[in-house]
Amino acid sequence: MKWVTWENIGVDRMACAWLIRRWIDPEAEFSFIHLGEKSLPEDGEPFDIPGARYSHHAGHCTFYIFLKEHNLDDPVLARIAQIVDQADEIQEVRVEPAALGLDLICRGVRRISKDDFEALEHGRLLYEALYAELSRDEI
Repeated sequence: MKWVTWENIGVDRMACAWLIRRWIDPEAEFSFIHLGEKSLPEDGEPFDIPGARYSHHAGHCTFYIFLKEHNLDDPVLARIAQIVDQADEIQEVRVEPAALGLDLICRGVRRISKDDFEALEHGRLLYEALYAELSRDEI
């Protein structure tokens, strides 16, 4: 399936792409449109775009919405959702100490990548490592 999101991916879109490929659609293809673009391609499922089914809702990031929509009941993914929520959204109280660092690293990944496709690949490794480390806490 083709998945569509805005270009210049950050912490939430990078996390979503990783989640999509890892748990939802291993054959996923990604397409990037200009930030703020209103007309969406008809041949793709939009995500992390305001008004899309997979976007921010009820104060939660898109990653969290994917977990709920696809019934992904994994405590490690839930913790990553909390981290992404706090890294992506402005919160008065930050509960998860990793949130600021994750946001900073994702912005850096975007800067060292030649395009969004390369950033997705770098981000995949980042989220695989985060998942692996947080999984240790669940043992």
